[in-house]
Amino acid sequence: MIRYFASHQTAANILMFIIVLSGFLVLPTLNKETFPQIDTNKIKVTVAYPGASTGEVEEGICNRLEDATDGISFMEEQRCEARDNIGILTLDMQEEGNIQHFLNDVNAAVDGITDFPDNAEEPVVEELGRTKPVVSVAINADLAQPELKALAEYYRDRLLALPETPIVTVSGFSTHQLSVLIKPESLRQYQLSIEDIANRIKSQSIDMPAGILDSDERSYQIRFSNERRTVNELADLIILDNVNGAQLRLGEVARIEDDFTDEEMRTDLNGKPAATLKISKNLTDDTLTIFNAVKKFVDEENVRLPETTRLVITQDTASIVQDRLSLLLRNGWQGLALATLALLLFFTWRYTFWVALGLPISFVGGLVVMSIFGISINMISMVALLMAIGILMDDAIVISESIESEYRNNKSPLQASIDGIRKVARGVFSSFATSAILFGSLLFLKGDMGQIMGVLPVVLLSVLTISLIEAFLILPHHLKHSLERHHDQQRANWRIHLDTGFERLRNRVGSMGEMAIRYRYAVLGGAIALFIISLSLIPAGFIKFKSFPDLEGNILDARIILPQGTPFTRTDEVVSILLESLKKSLAQLPAEEDGELVKNIQVSYSSNVDAGEDGVHLATISLDLLDAEIRVNSLNDLRRLWLEATPTIADAISIQYKEPSFGPAGQAISIR
Repeated sequence: MIRYFASHQTAANILMFIIVLSGFLVLPTLNKETFPQIDTNKIKVTVAYPGASTGEVEEGICNRLEDATDGISFMEEQRCEARDNIGILTLDMQEEGNIQHFLNDVNAAVDGITDFPDNAEEPVVEELGRTKPVVSVAINADLAQPELKALAEYYRDRLLALPETPIVTVSGFSTHQLSVLIKPESLRQYQLSIEDIANRIKSQSIDMPAGILDSDERSYQIRFSNERRTVNELADLIILDNVNGAQLRLGEVARIEDDFTDEEMRTDLNGKPAATLKISKNLTDDTLTIFNAVKKFVDEENVRLPETTRLVITQDTASIVQDRLSLLLRNGWQGLALATLALLLFFTWRYTFWVALGLPISFVGGLVVMSIFGISINMISMVALLMAIGILMDDAIVISESIESEYRNNKSPLQASIDGIRKVARGVFSSFATSAILFGSLLFLKGDMGQIMGVLPVVLLSVLTISLIEAFLILPHHLKHSLERHHDQQRANWRIHLDTGFERLRNRVGSMGEMAIRYRYAVLGGAIALFIISLSLIPAGFIKFKSFPDLEGNILDARIILPQGTPFTRTDEVVSILLESLKKSLAQLPAEEDGELVKNIQVSYSSNVDAGEDGVHLATISLDLLDAEIRVNSLNDLRRLWLEATPTIADAISIQYKEPSFGPAGQAISIR
């Protein structure tokens, strides 16, 4: 087959174009994200129990959920969290199980519970890990909370209308409610009670089906739609009427307020009230496509909006994906360029071109295999492609040097290509087998780490497999043509001098090898000593172990936990102290050339992802920083100065200055 492809006029080129065309066709379908998708294998059951304390939730919700789900097949862990007004059960499945069957079993078990408290709402069962956050859009405006919520809902509908944004949720508000404050004198005047008015509101403000009306031609569905959702609609509701047609409306006996159940559950951005739209993606969506669509939408809206109202992109994790992928791509082409320049020192430019072309062909072909296995373009797959550069160039250099060596032995270009390939074929296959064994072992890792690292061998071996096809079937044909074009050309003087100098260098290195053989025991002892010293660096603590390297992002959080029962005024004081210390910290850092280091400061009250609870004793300060690639100051330097500038807050349970984690990260140690 090698002889056929080397001698045939078009077979090698046709195969090359098939690989390249297939790669470019699948490239737009590959999703781009930071880390590969992880199957979390977790099911969450949420049951709302309005007005219940944590003890009542534990007794009425958690105990029943735990009893019902005991004994489900392939269940690894079961835990239920009781909070005020809500119970949350999380079930972890063993890796051997099937998530769909596991979900069906959980649904059946929860549906079988018949003794939930009367006020408990219907259970919500969902599979975790099906969505990922992409970016948030903060709506910054000097508006009251109800008006700000209405504006947020308007922009949520606008964003959902875009085909690129599948999931948009509004946050930064507590439960929205219409409060009816009844005048005492009106109750006495009309001989009404609070319960009477509540019953009249309940009986009239409804939205429900009223049956079906059948006619000869068709059937009509009748629905009673009279739910009052605004202050004016509720004020117009009739409380009393008589036979004379006189009517008493709710607005005449009560004051109706549009507010929220918890005014202290709010978000501020740069010192002003803000609503947050969180944009997420499904497993099949592309992170950068969503981010670009949201950024374009925000830019267009800000042009039309007044200066008092702004849409601001915050919590941006998508641009980090773009920055990291751009960095890896830049490193990739720089490595290819350096390898090509090294080849030019020893081969002709045409010969070097065909040798170097094998690298992009292998990469493009590897994209096809990635698409087949459902692998996205992410940090791990890009690292695998970078690792492949060195391996592929080694094989290409071995093959090309072998072919040229055979050609210098006065063989024809065709015969030199065939004999040169056959001479090193066993060595190239051995190199491929070694890589397959070494990296293929990562496929046997378990857990989240196994899912992450398992991408590396699949991508690497995919590229190496395509490179073997290119090296044995495509490269010989092109090198044969290169030798035919240059067989009668004289070698340049600079190349003759380079070859002479390289020959002298090789002889000197060879003499060092002879010296190593002469003093073989000293060399062996030195190698063993270096090996022992290298191993001792790990237990001695000089070399640290981390699952993944630290990737400095663009977001820094200060997460505050105060004792339960702390009033909101104290929480606000602690936030003010941290903001003041932040100003002092920023003043100590060098000025940035491309703008302010901190672009936005977002304060989310009653929110802390580390706390596992809600309440006014919680708060999170989030900083949006300049991109890591263009800023002068390090995120770690800012974190250290912020910590040092903050005075001791005696009543704080925890204040953590940390960066939101990416990938399969979590707490180093968790004690329950």
